[in-house]
Amino acid sequence: MMPAMDSFALLLIVFSALMHALWNLLVKQSRDKTIFIWWMFVCSWSLMSLFMLGSGNGFPELSFRSLSLAASAAACFVLYHWFTGVAYREGDLSITYPLAQTAVLYVPLWGVLLLGESLSPVGVAGILLIIAGAYCIQLRRLSADEILRPFSQLGNRSVQAALLAGFVYSIGAIIDKTGVDNYSAYHFTYVLVFFMLGFMSLNLLRPRYRGRILEEWRQSRKLVLWSGPVMLASFLSFRFGLQLSPVSYAVPVRQVSLLIGVLIGLLFLGESCGRIRLASSGLILAGVVLVWHG
Repeated sequence: MMPAMDSFALLLIVFSALMHALWNLLVKQSRDKTIFIWWMFVCSWSLMSLFMLGSGNGFPELSFRSLSLAASAAACFVLYHWFTGVAYREGDLSITYPLAQTAVLYVPLWGVLLLGESLSPVGVAGILLIIAGAYCIQLRRLSADEILRPFSQLGNRSVQAALLAGFVYSIGAIIDKTGVDNYSAYHFTYVLVFFMLGFMSLNLLRPRYRGRILEEWRQSRKLVLWSGPVMLASFLSFRFGLQLSPVSYAVPVRQVSLLIGVLIGLLFLGESCGRIRLASSGLILAGVVLVWHG
């Protein structure tokens, strides 16, 4: 049976969740979000390159397997962003958001079946609480009809996109875990970000984005320069934490970013915090505590 989650790994993943919530807040303040996210990746990858040049350390030998894992994980994460974009743009957030969180349900399953991880009963209880909190945080009311409503529209394109987002992310997380377990976490993240940036750059070659890249830089330069380091901190801290802990625990614990997002909205953006969001945040926090002591 797997021991309780390492405290340092937990700290890294919670810090990653904080950074994740912060860079999402910065994205919300941008004008052209697709272009802004691309600029964030450019900034993050450039910073990693500068760090490596400054350190004077060579790049560890990169096997074809590690290269393939980084490319595959990058493809999954880019597809996740694309599917969630379609889901949120075309559907009701109270329906599509809970379904996009289904990755938290799949990852422990893949961790056990594909990676041979074993979970304690307390850890499983914690994961279930986190899943419940993540699923309910955007619901309009707590009732059986509302909880089941997302699954009543499976023929809807936005619902299908949200479900695909959760599934694809879960596959990416398993590949990610395999990658950091077999290669330097820093350098694997570097290659991963390189591939994600490359895939996003291919998307920006389409005529619809012509002229928008430089315009977004002019409009949001300061935000980009802030958000690049924040995104990099999120990526690196998560992967160092992932290297030290089972993916079955790490991905659910990172959902604490939802709780942090609620707090940011409440304390800094003047957003209201309804009883459902408050209760859901409490479930996530309780789940993280159980996973820690699992």
